Amino acid sequence: MSTREREARSLDANDPLPTLREEFLIPSAPGGDHEECAYFAGNSLGLQPRATAARVAEELQDWAEYGVEGHTDARRPWVSYHELLREPAARLVGALPHEVVAMNTLTVNLHLMMASFYRPSGARTRIVIEDTAFPSDSYAVASQAVHHGLDPAAAVVRLRPRDGEENLRTEDVVAFLEREGDTVALLMLGGVNYLTGQLMDMETLTKAGHAAGAVVGWDLAHAAGNVPLRLHDWDVDFAAWCTYKYLNSGPGAVAGCFVHERHVGNPEIPRLSGWWGTDPAVRFRMDPEIAHPASADAWALSNPPILSLAPVLVSLEIFDRVGMDALRAKSLRLTGYLADRFAEIGTIEVLTPPDPAARGTQLSVRVADARATVTRLAREHGVIADAREPDVIRFAPVPLYCTFHDCHRAAEALAAVTA
Repeated sequence: MSTREREARSLDANDPLPTLREEFLIPSAPGGDHEECAYFAGNSLGLQPRATAARVAEELQDWAEYGVEGHTDARRPWVSYHELLREPAARLVGALPHEVVAMNTLTVNLHLMMASFYRPSGARTRIVIEDTAFPSDSYAVASQAVHHGLDPAAAVVRLRPRDGEENLRTEDVVAFLEREGDTVALLMLGGVNYLTGQLMDMETLTKAGHAAGAVVGWDLAHAAGNVPLRLHDWDVDFAAWCTYKYLNSGPGAVAGCFVHERHVGNPEIPRLSGWWGTDPAVRFRMDPEIAHPASADAWALSNPPILSLAPVLVSLEIFDRVGMDALRAKSLRLTGYLADRFAEIGTIEVLTPPDPAARGTQLSVRVADARATVTRLAREHGVIADAREPDVIRFAPVPLYCTFHDCHRAAEALAAVTA
């Protein structure tokens, strides 16, 4: 065992938050030797908790035993199942319970939020996103502009970093809003940028957006379960997140949504409505006129998919037990160690901000051929990372199941395949 490997194992043995790796199903490394892989793709799809299969099986068993009566008689009655997720989800994102709801998928929720909060009028018509926004966000905001009869080329502003830089500067976003904010209807950035891993200063930018007269929403796909959030205290208007990345709830899992309490009871806000957006006290009266509750549930549409909510509930229970502050502290330790090891590799460029406070649990590196490099990392070294064409590889040392030894393996492998 090398000195470096002994160092990594010592760090694991003495870390204040021991790994919960044994609570997750770790894939075997490619190649058939059955060694566990070093998994750094949790920012794309998180690993399955061992408790998930049993929880889903319970719902299947209740369905078999009760049929339709499971809505009221199941061990976790389906008619109110989504309520079980409300408080842990609120704690996860720093919200009040009535400000959050688990529903739909991320881009569906963003569209529902923009249907309510993107209301172009007069000169105030523009939507501001980052130039490296995830493609789904780009498509969503462009289609919203078209829906309002606007030209996306004029209505959508894509903020770019300074020449020669990879990440947006907070002061540059603030300066743009001070300069052109009277044309901005909606500021909707990613809380953690999917490509570079940059953690945005959400509190400062929310204040700046509001000072400019804009609505401020956040895409938290790469932030929820990654970094501590204080959505209520930051006065965010709305936010949406997926649960299949850092929240380990399975491919295409049910997403989450936040609406600030100052909006939830406002009848003047237009909504696209459905049955589950009716006040549960009168839902089964089957009235043709909807009665919205004073909660984020007012934006819900259909009755929740129980088999898909079960894994989300398992995940939220894990986060509740461990706590985001403890996970963030370990994330800083793991990511800092990996960054130090990557700094020794002369054949790569790290795109993620070097300041630990300005990044989440992700390091993005630039290499000559990302796809081929990722394939070699997996097949030759059992290290699973994520390629973004043409030249970016993303490594996410997720603190729930990644270890310092995993980071050691990743650094050694990357050095070997890029030599």
